[in-house]
Amino acid sequence: MGHVSTGKMQAFPAIRSSELSSLPGAAFFRPRTQLTFPNKLFFCRAKYAESGNAGLHNLIFAPANPLVTEKEEAKAVLTLFLKKQGLSNAVAARTVDKSALFIDHLVSRIHSVHKNRYPGGSRQELTTLEIRDALNPYLETLYEEFGDILVDVVENFPNPATEERSTENLSIPSLEEEPVSAPITTLNSKKLKALARLTDDGLTGKPPPHIIYLTALGMEIEVIEEVTSKFPSFAYYSLDRKIKPVVEVLLDLGIPKSDIPTILSKRPHLCGIRQTEKLLIPTITYLKNLGMDKKQLTKAICRFPALLTCSRQKLESTIDLLYELGLPAEHLGKVLTRGPQILGYSGETLKARAKYFHSIGVDVGSLLYRYPTIFGLNIETHLKPLTEFFLEKGFSTADIASMISGFGSLCTFSLSNNIMPKWEFFLTMCYPKSDLVKVPQYFVYSLELRIKPRYATMRESEVTLSLGRLLYLSDGDLDKVLKQKMNKHVG
Repeated sequence: MGHVSTGKMQAFPAIRSSELSSLPGAAFFRPRTQLTFPNKLFFCRAKYAESGNAGLHNLIFAPANPLVTEKEEAKAVLTLFLKKQGLSNAVAARTVDKSALFIDHLVSRIHSVHKNRYPGGSRQELTTLEIRDALNPYLETLYEEFGDILVDVVENFPNPATEERSTENLSIPSLEEEPVSAPITTLNSKKLKALARLTDDGLTGKPPPHIIYLTALGMEIEVIEEVTSKFPSFAYYSLDRKIKPVVEVLLDLGIPKSDIPTILSKRPHLCGIRQTEKLLIPTITYLKNLGMDKKQLTKAICRFPALLTCSRQKLESTIDLLYELGLPAEHLGKVLTRGPQILGYSGETLKARAKYFHSIGVDVGSLLYRYPTIFGLNIETHLKPLTEFFLEKGFSTADIASMISGFGSLCTFSLSNNIMPKWEFFLTMCYPKSDLVKVPQYFVYSLELRIKPRYATMRESEVTLSLGRLLYLSDGDLDKVLKQKMNKHVG
């Protein structure tokens, strides 16, 4: 059997949005722009049917039947994964049907991970378990990065639109294989047609009724264009059958009219629900029965509209897991109000974070209650580097656990841009390291606008305040306390 040399082929790791920013041709962007994946990543798009193996470099192609089998296995893995994230059977199947290029990409990943299964040009068929083990960790990582817009990422691959993301300069091993050219477009014809429809419905020469309705509701046309660019189906929704029923449910729930545009722009998929009374209302009722009052529920929906598109199975399994991890049932309503995004995290993600926090001595149940959103942070890029940094500076794991328990937001801060500069200045201050364990909030204050000038003022006064009082007091109260200390000192 003919084959292509794989001498240079490397297995590439799960790809994060923050890593893509360092690659040529990969653009991380603000809203209304496009994320372009690097050409090198998508070598699976070779014109195999046209050219066979001739002229291709460093690619592995299975015989027809195994390749078809691998595609079907990849579809099955993706379908199951989407369902685990809360999508219905119909939506998951529809997404997979629209994602042929992403399926090809998953097959290329299977080949890359299992490249040792092609010795001497022979072909060893992979088992279902091997294929799943190659794909599931990768899909988990993508979900951690893209969250509830993963469906858009998959369907629009390799040019998905996305929300604003951080752009930390992380490196990724280069792929040495010769890239196969893949057309990169900013807006495909489907999006262009959808955008054109916003101003002309094709019949009357006027905008469609639902666009007129949404603008009257307060949704700016620029926002509608942005949503349509990411989710073209939005331009074709029926006003009476899809848009209005959803808006009316939200208004009846008590959500302010002014918040409706924001909710729809965050989660336009809400308007694609065909049976509002059978899907939205039962979900709302279920959350109320868990102890969420009307005010908590409206806040949760405004912060995380995708909450309403999670399946009942997904909601129940996640909430049961939160209880297992130590969250008291009476605190559930407050947790879902503070960080409703936690209902979008996979069970594997929650368990892994809980295991990590437990390993350094953090009370997981208490942390879930106070800082639920940090359970979506990446262990390798956020949690471990923070722990290792403070260990290197002489803090114990008990110290670090105390800092995280007292101020979980510490885990979200950038090491290079926040923690390191403030640590360097802290070394010049007159406080012991133990004060940072007591006051980890030190890292939330501005170094140039608060920490440095206040410390300088205190030193000039020739008195000493605790680190907490130095930072927590208002400007007026700080002046009063310093004067009182100075007078007492002089007296």
